[in-house]
Amino acid sequence: MSDKMTGKVNEAVGATHKKLGDVTGNNEMEARGAAQEAKGHVQVATGKAKDNLHGAKKAAKKVAGR
Repeated sequence: MSDKMTGKVNEAVGATHKKLGDVTGNNEMEARGAAQEAKGHVQVATGKAKDNLHGAKKAAKKVAGR
């Protein structure tokens, strides 16, 4: 699974746990959910950076080939 896809899953699951923790008053669940959501944000950003790097490499090869 790609970084972006894994990140989106972690964002969604983390946000759900964070909300459940908030609603139920479970501070530990809320904190774990926030941490998982943050992990997902990092994974999505990593995936985007990898995509941008891949695109830059392709563009550089195309320009070098001219």
